[in-house]
Amino acid sequence: MALFSYGRLCGKSMLASIGRVPTVLSSAQYAQAAAGAPKITFKKYEEPKQEHFDIKNERLNRPLSPHLSIYQVQLTTTLSITHRATGIMLTGYATALGLGALVLPNDISHYITMIEGLNLSPATLFILKAIIASPFGYHLANGVRHLYWDTARGLSLKEVYSTGYTMLAVATVITLALAAL
Repeated sequence: MALFSYGRLCGKSMLASIGRVPTVLSSAQYAQAAAGAPKITFKKYEEPKQEHFDIKNERLNRPLSPHLSIYQVQLTTTLSITHRATGIMLTGYATALGLGALVLPNDISHYITMIEGLNLSPATLFILKAIIASPFGYHLANGVRHLYWDTARGLSLKEVYSTGYTMLAVATVITLALAAL
């Protein structure tokens, strides 16, 4: 009711504001109207092609952002990465020895006898033992260095480098001592 009275107040009838009532066309009239109308065709939807990031940057002539190649190799970075790598190696040793003890039919003395039966030269055995012992020697020495840092000492840049070189020397001594056994 309020709508009709509002329409009267504005000077328009409600039906005029809504629009005209559509007329019904015969099939001949519809065909004639449809012949003059533009034809609408629908294309099949296709996903937009995803362009690889590097190809897009090359196409747009964008420069490659430098990352590791702009930095000079530093002792601190190298020692940190090596510490993580030796930890992974030691985990692999422990896993292999544990699984070997569970799966292999003989005990360790049998496999040591097999290696001795290969008649390897003492120099070759020393090198092999040094390769196996080096992750342990390095990780042990660097672990002690990190424990020293946990006391909030030795954290200046000069001390970090000096303890790094000292740790490398101690790791070499530990490795050589283990290989000599």
